[in-house]
Amino acid sequence: MKTHFIAIGGSAMHNLAIALKDKGYQVTGSDDAIFEPSRSRLDHKGILPQEMGWFPEKITADIDAVILGMHAHQDNPELARAEELGLKIYSYPEFLYEQSKNKTRVVIAGSHGKTTITSMILHVLNFHQKEVDF
Repeated sequence: MKTHFIAIGGSAMHNLAIALKDKGYQVTGSDDAIFEPSRSRLDHKGILPQEMGWFPEKITADIDAVILGMHAHQDNPELARAEELGLKIYSYPEFLYEQSKNKTRVVIAGSHGKTTITSMILHVLNFHQKEVDF
């Protein structure tokens, strides 16, 4: 699946981009500014945009999904091009929903221990050879 992130540098957006890259998706993206740690993490995965800014020529008809970050404005030229081509455009939450709507979802919440509990649950599921996605 080929995805393009408009505003790839956000804290949530860059993590989703990396997760999709790790799953074998073709990932591209743009942003007008990307700061650490997003910058080095995207660079390490080979998906840091070569230059900052918005480039409608990056939006091609073969893109399966455009994921729109909160930082992107309604007049974004890449968004306009995606709309012109009739591409499927998702917000971050919409894309997560589409990826998980047919899966059992588990949410870990609270003030303390979320990462620890999540790790423990993943360990138990892995031990019992249950297929998981996170």
